[in-house]
Amino acid sequence: MDIIDLHCDALLKLWYADGKLSYENGEELDTNKQRLQQGGVKVQAYAIYTPEKMKSEQRFQCALDQIDYFYAEVLAKNPEMKQIKEWSDFDRLQDGEIGAFLTLEGVEPIGNDLGKLRLLHQLGVRSVGLTWNHANLAADGADETRNGGLTLFGKEIVKFHNEHKILTDVSHLCEGSFWDVIELAKYPVASHSNARALCDHQRNLRDEQAQALFAKGGMLHITYVTMFIKKEEDEVTIPDLIKHIDHFCALGGEKHIGLGSDFDGINTKIVGLEHAGDSQNLINELLKHYSEDQVRGFASENFLRNRPI
Repeated sequence: MDIIDLHCDALLKLWYADGKLSYENGEELDTNKQRLQQGGVKVQAYAIYTPEKMKSEQRFQCALDQIDYFYAEVLAKNPEMKQIKEWSDFDRLQDGEIGAFLTLEGVEPIGNDLGKLRLLHQLGVRSVGLTWNHANLAADGADETRNGGLTLFGKEIVKFHNEHKILTDVSHLCEGSFWDVIELAKYPVASHSNARALCDHQRNLRDEQAQALFAKGGMLHITYVTMFIKKEEDEVTIPDLIKHIDHFCALGGEKHIGLGSDFDGINTKIVGLEHAGDSQNLINELLKHYSEDQVRGFASENFLRNRPI
């Protein structure tokens, strides 16, 4: 069953490896091409993330370097990988091809310069999260205690997203920023978040947030980050993850649930879901609880139905 995965950190690993890592089959990569093929991942989103302790003046170059690895290592060396530049490109993928598109995890690289965001969009970025947990010039993130919401600059960014059919990602926002995005954004999405009612972590969404996202036509992509699945220290299983899908379905989100693994950004893995090649293990477990049509929705078709047009 085809899968659309809305979040991975393979570009960061390629950047850290300084070009000495094979995207085709590098064992260090959870989402290398061979594992995507093995797991039936039809489309993979690739996050651009600049490390939190990096100096501000270095971040934009770091983002550009990761984009260069996307073009040079992911696309150029693997002809089966096809860049998604427009939302209609999903419909043009052929058998054996894997779609790939860029996302930005936090707007720190652009500073206060909307022109840099315009350039990143021209280079292929199609989804943008305003923060990575901390406060920046656009918004307060999930770890920011003042819960200050979007700045005027942050609101300009969301307006730019609306004009260019860019997804505005709420996964790393504090609650105040989340509600500002829900009010302003035409295309809100949570690329990798779970249910706070089941696991009380600030990166997860409260029930009322999830319902507001569904009401706005947005997608909520369940993530495989074990600390967002349950608090206990023992192993996390696929049925533990499915409880979050059950919960969001009970809130009316059946047609708005997708997958956002966070592979290559996590060290502790779900048992039986260690890398992208294991993805059909999740599909097979879901089929024990849901109809084939429902599972196809979670895997890819909900996103295709709710994407910008």
